Amino acid sequence: MGKRSKGEAKPTVIERVAEMAMVLGGRHLADYGATRSRHDFTQRQLMGCLILRAYLKTTYRGVLELLAVSPQQRRRLGLEEKLPHFTTLQKFSARSAVVEIAKKMVASIGAAAARAQGGPPAAAMDSTGLATTVASERFRSRTGRRCSQWVKVSAVVCCGSLLPLGLELSLGPSNDRVQVAGLLDQAEAVSRPGRLYADAGYDAEKIHRRCRDQWGVESVIKPASRCADGTRKGTWRATMSPGHLKARGYGRRWNVESYFSALKRTAGHALAARKSNTLLAEAAFMVLAYALRR
Repeated sequence: MGKRSKGEAKPTVIERVAEMAMVLGGRHLADYGATRSRHDFTQRQLMGCLILRAYLKTTYRGVLELLAVSPQQRRRLGLEEKLPHFTTLQKFSARSAVVEIAKKMVASIGAAAARAQGGPPAAAMDSTGLATTVASERFRSRTGRRCSQWVKVSAVVCCGSLLPLGLELSLGPSNDRVQVAGLLDQAEAVSRPGRLYADAGYDAEKIHRRCRDQWGVESVIKPASRCADGTRKGTWRATMSPGHLKARGYGRRWNVESYFSALKRTAGHALAARKSNTLLAEAAFMVLAYALRR
């Protein structure tokens, strides 16, 4: 992406998201997925379209309709001459590697933010759910239908910048500790905060040991249960008293709650996809679009 010429209007937020998506995509994606493909569009162009789709909360057709009437957006995506068919975007979104690539892009943004502030003083870990239907909870309750499945978004968020250092996606419901190994692998690869805060859903001695012995990060996790005599099993779990949590700044765990709240206000709380793989991909693009916007 070249510099703006003198007198050129400042790009809008949507244009900046598209431009940054192309820059970041160039670092993580080969130009084409197959040597014998038609080479009509690069993978980062398709990825950019999908990120815009998630940011605008629209459909595959909807984002292409917007691009058709927006020369500036097409220029930033390098699509001045031709736009992909909506089925091309759909098929690209369904590829198995797309979610992993999106997760790496999210982590690289978080890592850059952490370096910019000289390393995050703390991080917070938690999860939230994205609905697989746009029907409201009130409507579902009145019709007798309850939400039985959603996309679970788990993240390790850098306190301060509120950008993820790690991201895991799965179909819920599931125990919070199921995603911990993948989350910590990603976060460990990009940064080392001073402390990691987590709520009682992550209470386990093995998580304390993983953070402290392998990652070198102090774990501050609210305990979920006690023995009948009032004690807690485990070397580190036993130290997590209310006084200890307060002294170690446990209130900063709310940074991750603030992150999820802002994500849903900006990108929405519901997904439009229907198949499992495209639901996970859409959720990944929502997180990535929000990170690029920040």
